[in-house]
Amino acid sequence: MSHTRTDNELIKKTRKSNAYVLMLYNDDVHTFDYVIEALKELCGHTAEQAEQCTFLVHYKGKCDIKRGTAKQLKPVFEAMCERGLSANIEQ
Repeated sequence: MSHTRTDNELIKKTRKSNAYVLMLYNDDVHTFDYVIEALKELCGHTAEQAEQCTFLVHYKGKCDIKRGTAKQLKPVFEAMCERGLSANIEQ
């Protein structure tokens, strides 16, 4: 029983520490290539990941591009904003 409790506590702790999501929103200003490069540079996405996220943003209006703590996401959020991209940290 204590083994299960430890696993459940670890899962809850992990979920809580990664409870934030960095969302990227669509705009009519930036090119696909510009957004793809930003995702690769700022989020560490592969070319494929960045392209998929860019298409999701284009067709769905938004995409979660990174998960983590608010402290981890804040510098990436600020860098995205500095590049003129529309992003937000959500819980």
